Amino acid sequence: MTMKYRLDRRAALGLIGGSAASVLVPMPGARVNAQTLDKVSYQTNWRAQGEHGGFYLASANGIYKKYGLDVDIRPGGPQQNPTQLLLGGRVDMIMGNALEALHFAQEGIPFLCIASIFQKDPQVLISHPNQGNDSLAALKDKPILIGAQGRVGFWPFLKLKFGYRDEQIRPYTFNMAPFLADKKVSQQGFLSSEPFAIRKAGVEPVVHLLADAGFENYNTTITISKKMVDEKKDLVQRFVTASLEGWAEYMKGGPAIAAANARILKDNPDIDQEKLDYALKVMKDNGIVLSGDALTLGIGAMTDARWASFYKSMTDAGVVPAGVDYRKAYSLEFVNKGVGKA
Repeated sequence: MTMKYRLDRRAALGLIGGSAASVLVPMPGARVNAQTLDKVSYQTNWRAQGEHGGFYLASANGIYKKYGLDVDIRPGGPQQNPTQLLLGGRVDMIMGNALEALHFAQEGIPFLCIASIFQKDPQVLISHPNQGNDSLAALKDKPILIGAQGRVGFWPFLKLKFGYRDEQIRPYTFNMAPFLADKKVSQQGFLSSEPFAIRKAGVEPVVHLLADAGFENYNTTITISKKMVDEKKDLVQRFVTASLEGWAEYMKGGPAIAAANARILKDNPDIDQEKLDYALKVMKDNGIVLSGDALTLGIGAMTDARWASFYKSMTDAGVVPAGVDYRKAYSLEFVNKGVGKA
């Protein structure tokens, strides 16, 4: 990951952030014509899914339009690299995470995180039931399927906290057949994805949420160029506020999210309503969106204290070197305004 950012640094330093034109902001209650809307593009990190629901709701229910925005939500996929699209100026903002933003700061790349929808990173380890693997500590010295990104992301945290060793790692290729075939094996996953599929395969998984063990990575963030932040503050604030309002509504569930879900299913026909319902349920049950600072500061909340703590944990684990000005990785200017707080 770090090498990728070094390769892109020269192009990134000269990037012109943001492509939206500056226009008049519609007054509350005024009708907004298509000609008055600022165009903004937001690239997600994977195919459309319930974990992107608030952004889709803000679009489907007219919240973006209310704020004078015409937002192009661009679904990700296995052949896309959102970071490269952002660095190359192909998109205005992307869905990222705090660790990625720390790498930007490390390399001196002028991009930063301005909001975090997920207070808890949905990264999990998954084990079979009745195998004595009922805690993360119990997985020490046992085989775990881990992908390439996980090895340089959350794995060092687990090594530091629980004494895991690299010898435990088995390659994870996003194929769950090896896990299903061997009850002694655990594997990585995403809270609302792999456990759902494993249950469908007839196994009731033991799910370990890394965030509950102290992995403080902000996830499903809004990441943007510093140039766009500096030059189009009003537009950026409108996008953030509208997105947070969309998430506040989506987390309530009910009929109001039907149009958003319909758009998600249209963009990703490989999932169904059952999968969307499951994603919303686990986000609610585990406090993925509404927990911690979001309960008092609103959805999207971030704090200096948590960034400092996460940076320290990543330096202690050897993921990010000491001496990085981690404060350049983020801005609190656009969040902590009480949107959707419980």
